[in-house]
Amino acid sequence: MTPTRRTSPLRRTALAASAVVLTTALAACGSASGSPDADAAEYAAPDSDLAASITYGVWDQNQVPAIEENIAAFNEVYPDIDVTVNVTPFAEYWTKLQTQASSKTLPDLFWMNGPNIGLYASNGMLEPITGAVEAGDIDPANYPQALVDLYTIDDVSYGVPKDFDTIGIWVNTALVEQAGVELPEDGWTWDEFQQTAVDISEALADDGVYGAAGGMDGQTTYYNTIFQAGGTVVDDGASGYATPEAQAGLQFWTDLIASGGSPSIQQLTDTTADQWFTSGKLAMYWGGSWFRSALTDSDLAEDVTVLPLPSGEEQATVIHGVANVVSATSKEKQAAQALQVFLAGQEAQQQQGDSGAVIPAFEGTQSSFTGSMPDADLQVFLDAVEYSRPLPVSLSSAEWNALETELLPQAFSGERPVADVATELAEQMDAALAEE
Repeated sequence: MTPTRRTSPLRRTALAASAVVLTTALAACGSASGSPDADAAEYAAPDSDLAASITYGVWDQNQVPAIEENIAAFNEVYPDIDVTVNVTPFAEYWTKLQTQASSKTLPDLFWMNGPNIGLYASNGMLEPITGAVEAGDIDPANYPQALVDLYTIDDVSYGVPKDFDTIGIWVNTALVEQAGVELPEDGWTWDEFQQTAVDISEALADDGVYGAAGGMDGQTTYYNTIFQAGGTVVDDGASGYATPEAQAGLQFWTDLIASGGSPSIQQLTDTTADQWFTSGKLAMYWGGSWFRSALTDSDLAEDVTVLPLPSGEEQATVIHGVANVVSATSKEKQAAQALQVFLAGQEAQQQQGDSGAVIPAFEGTQSSFTGSMPDADLQVFLDAVEYSRPLPVSLSSAEWNALETELLPQAFSGERPVADVATELAEQMDAALAEE
């Protein structure tokens, strides 16, 4: 019998300390009063002959071709502003950003996400977009309100949404046909999805193929099932993990792995679900709309379609989006803001949609995304907005995300009961939330 492993006090302290170090590092280099005064936000649209060299920090190599198109169009307006795109894989992106923030060497313009906006904005590291909005160069009404709100901290807006994403099921139809399994035409339940996954795994076991996969990315997996079960992750400053509904959402993945419908959590730690899918060893992948760009010029693309997530007690999916933000310490702030404004416009966002890299956030440009892969029914991701829930975030997201990563594998592997792990997670998460 495998001994029960609980997180040691030392390890819990280390996890908490990592978030504290991040906050302390940012606070040390931020303004003494925290967030900059929105009324004092610097902004003036530059003349077309402005000469400057700026950096643009991103984490997705798949989006670089579309970004390069954006920059080429930007240089038609500002030919003397040189833009260097720095790509850092997501796994290292935030550690690098922390180091840059501490040394006041942040990229002039860079990507920001929901879990981190509060931390960087509240420590004075981001330039508000107030000036550009007041000048009429950025109109928040052009973007989904949920994303505008996400990047507004204490009534000050810092980021311009560049895209949004929802979650669906990417399906390798060739594997499904090989397994002799039929897919639903009008939606499906949790039980139907799980059985389909098991049937595919059993039929293609000799080929090392699995029907579906769990994993440790809450945005694409367990946050969705928690919402589908009627639960919450964080609400009104408290963790939702101790509730029966949240625990049912976690149990979904424990059951899927235990049934053989998914690789083990250890296998998924070694090789992530998207890698299983692109290598042809996974039939159904719970993934975001952003995964479209990973299929560009891929032989797999012709065999892929998209289905909506199964429904539990209700239908739900996570919605999130990335924003472009300007460093408050940029030495070329005017040029960086010019690029931020340009990327916020319809022309640049239309280019993003045409490339199929992401669903652009600018209203009216999304149809080009669905047309980029016409046989895959990418409309599923747009339809999902109707039943979407915002990505769970708070000021201490970094800390409780680390707790999820530490504790939840024990539940998904079956090492400990889901209820025990979720209760411990809720207790530690509430302690972190109480310090916000």
